[in-house]
Amino acid sequence: MFVRCSYSPCLNTKQCMLTQHLWSGLMLYIANSGPWSYAQGKKIGHRGVDASGETTYKKTTSSALKDAIQLGIGYTVGNLSSKPERDVLMQDFYVVESIFFPSEGSNLTPAHHFPDFRFKTYAPVAFRYFRELFGIRPDDYLYSLCNEPLIELSNPGASGSVFYVTKDDEFIIKTVMHKEAEFLQKLLPGYYMNLNQNPRTLLPKFFGLYCVQSGGKNIRVVVMNNILPRVVHMHLKFDLKGSTYKRRASKKEREKAKPTFKDLDFMQDVSEGLMLDADTYNALLKTLQRDCLVLESFKIMDYSLLLGVHNLDQAEREQQMEGSQGSSDEKRPLPQKALYSTAMESIQGAAACGGSIDTDDTMGGIPAVNGKGERILLYIGIIDILQSYRLIKKLEHTWKALVHDGDTVSVHRPCFYADRFFKFMSSTVFKKSSSHKNENCLNKTQFQSHTHKQTSPKNSTGPCPTVNK
Repeated sequence: MFVRCSYSPCLNTKQCMLTQHLWSGLMLYIANSGPWSYAQGKKIGHRGVDASGETTYKKTTSSALKDAIQLGIGYTVGNLSSKPERDVLMQDFYVVESIFFPSEGSNLTPAHHFPDFRFKTYAPVAFRYFRELFGIRPDDYLYSLCNEPLIELSNPGASGSVFYVTKDDEFIIKTVMHKEAEFLQKLLPGYYMNLNQNPRTLLPKFFGLYCVQSGGKNIRVVVMNNILPRVVHMHLKFDLKGSTYKRRASKKEREKAKPTFKDLDFMQDVSEGLMLDADTYNALLKTLQRDCLVLESFKIMDYSLLLGVHNLDQAEREQQMEGSQGSSDEKRPLPQKALYSTAMESIQGAAACGGSIDTDDTMGGIPAVNGKGERILLYIGIIDILQSYRLIKKLEHTWKALVHDGDTVSVHRPCFYADRFFKFMSSTVFKKSSSHKNENCLNKTQFQSHTHKQTSPKNSTGPCPTVNK
């Protein structure tokens, strides 16, 4: 395969030849990596839409996939609960259990109205331990995932994955590629050794890894913590990497009802950054720095910070324009079952008045102020960590670096990626407020006052509430 070199007039002959080889390698990889968006009209990756308008994944309808996931998890968690608890052994990370679900049912499985399928559970004993680490009881896990229909997210992004959220906003279920699932399996022992030592983290928390086999296809899914509660209106949403190369939301994305913006959009529209009080800022940076070191140690890169912004002052104005305060309880997130699951809990944030802000009062978000002085709540988490620095990523970076500034592209060496990511978050996105502590206390009272309007009255411990750690 030969590609004419017309990328840049600045390339010399040697660079041109290298670019040709790299481009050829990338095209060969793409040709052998399954369906891509430009080849299949509305299809993005394995995600598509059938003639009736229903989402499909590997030609399996979303409704069939949701039911299979719920049946499979219901069986495997129920079956596991009958086994005695014990310490996790190294071999537990590599166990795969399998159960067949015929449509007519069996003495172990119920009948169902969709095609036969096989359900695989990866590392069931290990994941049970991980769920216990975050205080998730088996009955709560089953109730969240299996008691109510799963809700498909309408704006899943460009990854080609399908996302579901549980009705109680507790968990996200995401389809993953074979290599991502394989990488997670290899990652589990070391990754959760770190989580065991540092459960307060912005890294994703994986609570289960499963596979639905149907029609000759393997559909792998992970169960994770949910970062953005649906009942809290996100006035802005960003996917940030610390890169500037092609990191602007497309015109198509901007036209969506709830667009996800990127780094260049943030730098343009939120140029002043997001102001945090000193203690919260320091706690957030400490958590981010530790998480970046963990990801770098596992040679992970191309991850993002998912940032949701709820503007309290704008929400008040919107309520006034509607002429009604509305039903306050419906707009408040349900208390999450998992420990360290909210953004504020994840950063170990001790606030300025000697204690931490009550997460009930801030709906789990991190209190901050934007450049206009408006009160906002931040919902954050690191996502898309199942990317290791493999050969294809090295090829991709080398080729982009020849044509563009190598320090601005998103695919980079893990150590450089982590450093650039942290610097962008600590200097461009989040900034330390220059307010004095007394002003900070007043801000917290204002946050508490506003959020209490959205729920039933609670006992207050004063202007700067503290919680037991």
